[in-house]
Amino acid sequence: MASDGSQELMTEQASNYAVETSALVKTYAGRNGQPSVHALNGIDLKVPKGAFFGLLGPNGAGKSTLINVLAGLVVRSSGTARIWGFDIDRDMRAARRAIGVVPQELNLDPFFTPRELLELQAGLYGVPKARRRTDAILEAVGLTRQSDAYARSLSGGMRRRLLVAKAMVHAPPILVLDEPTAGVDVELRRHLWAYVRELNRAGTTILLTTHYLEEAQALCDRIAIIDHGQMIACDTTDALLRRIDSKTMTITLDRTLTTVPETLATRFHAQLVAPARLSFRYAPSQVHGGEILAAIAAADLGVVEITTRETELEDIFLALTGRRTAPADEQAERPAAVPLNGPVSGSAEGLG
Repeated sequence: MASDGSQELMTEQASNYAVETSALVKTYAGRNGQPSVHALNGIDLKVPKGAFFGLLGPNGAGKSTLINVLAGLVVRSSGTARIWGFDIDRDMRAARRAIGVVPQELNLDPFFTPRELLELQAGLYGVPKARRRTDAILEAVGLTRQSDAYARSLSGGMRRRLLVAKAMVHAPPILVLDEPTAGVDVELRRHLWAYVRELNRAGTTILLTTHYLEEAQALCDRIAIIDHGQMIACDTTDALLRRIDSKTMTITLDRTLTTVPETLATRFHAQLVAPARLSFRYAPSQVHGGEILAAIAAADLGVVEITTRETELEDIFLALTGRRTAPADEQAERPAAVPLNGPVSGSAEGLG
């Protein structure tokens, strides 16, 4: 879907990356005696073409500033940025055509219909009428029935999908999604992700920011984490998850206990979390689950049920930033993160 309306982009500069930034800095001057704010502080980022890339960070980390620089809404202080091989300053028009941005805010004209909004957006990007795919895009985002209804009559989820449709009218090879599922119910969220996955399979590079870490873990093949305007991690999702060498196994026994058997307590640091339930937190690189089960059998205990919890992206996020990415009322309590198993990379050089 990244070819119909942007033929001129096929003369792209030689590059394997959809997005490249080098030493990117954005500083906002202080006002009324306040110090300057370094929103971006030397960001080096390389997003491979065709990737489903997650850009994560706490509130105020610099994610939106980075996206706004790429989209041409904010002027960088120093450094360079290239989109689909085009410098955002020297090749401004080509760079703008190569990217579509779905903003976090629902910025739609309430007195336009979805069809009118897409036609207007296509006209602004100079897409000839013969190449416009208005009906196909409306169908893809599930808005065919609402195509001639005023935008003000659409639900929040429909408006969010309309923003995605607007971003795709010029068939950009890169689609940026800034908190696309905020306020969207489960059914519409699944519909949206199904469409975005289809775009990615067709070759569109996806750059996603989200506060829902489980979404990023499930969708993204590569993830970067920004905090205080600096890149603190950038790697494949699997490699990031391996940085914490920890796993939790909870075993329900066939009888109740008052204390943890000594062999299980000393060797595996088991905890009695309920009268008939033991919890083991261990490093998979040093201990195998089979060893724990063998020790339980040796203690003459029967196993009724086993549940395990692998390292999750939130564990990595907390270990790196010390903060949650979403508001407290949107996050369930999780165990404290353990130290990282390996150094933290401040660059994305290894992504290519």
